[in-house]
Amino acid sequence: MSQAAVGHSSFATPLVSLAARAGWGRLAMLLFLISDAVTFAGLLTGTLVLRTHNSDWPTPAAVLSIPLGAIMTALLLASSLTMQQALSAVRRSQRQQFRFFLLLTIAAGSAFLILQTYEWQHLLGKGMTLRGNPWGAPLFGATFYTLTGFHGLHVFAGVVYLLAILRYGLQRSDLATCYEPIEMARLYWHFVDIVWVFVFTCVYVL
Repeated sequence: MSQAAVGHSSFATPLVSLAARAGWGRLAMLLFLISDAVTFAGLLTGTLVLRTHNSDWPTPAAVLSIPLGAIMTALLLASSLTMQQALSAVRRSQRQQFRFFLLLTIAAGSAFLILQTYEWQHLLGKGMTLRGNPWGAPLFGATFYTLTGFHGLHVFAGVVYLLAILRYGLQRSDLATCYEPIEMARLYWHFVDIVWVFVFTCVYVL
């Protein structure tokens, strides 16, 4: 056997072993979330670098509504709790509780998107665009819309994902057999919530 084949085998064996323990679906979700985390980390780092190199970068509190951002944060943090409760209901095959808590999670995600749309409309009406910002550095608007928009896209995808999971779970006679796909949805939703904490801190607070 060639050295290349031996090297490939030594790399693939632990990967296959990990997938066998965690499940291929869960492994794929984790790899996706890791790659997405790297993307968000790059965007956040870029925002902080641009801020330090622009003396006319506005104070977030002078432009953005901190209370509105805090409400949006509270919605997502609360939705993490309801998502966890929905998964616990799946484990116990409690169909009504699963539907109730997952619908609460979907409602919180939808409310977040409504508030974000309102915020964007307000800021656009004030003249803050991707290329302009009446309060100072034009790049402030570009970084704000890029970061919050990219995250908002993930929230929207998550709401659609959870709606599909809700239908999937309710169509099964034994809810407990749906545990793994619903757990993967939980991983995605928790990721979206955690990322928002970093976005909120970087964009609204610092």
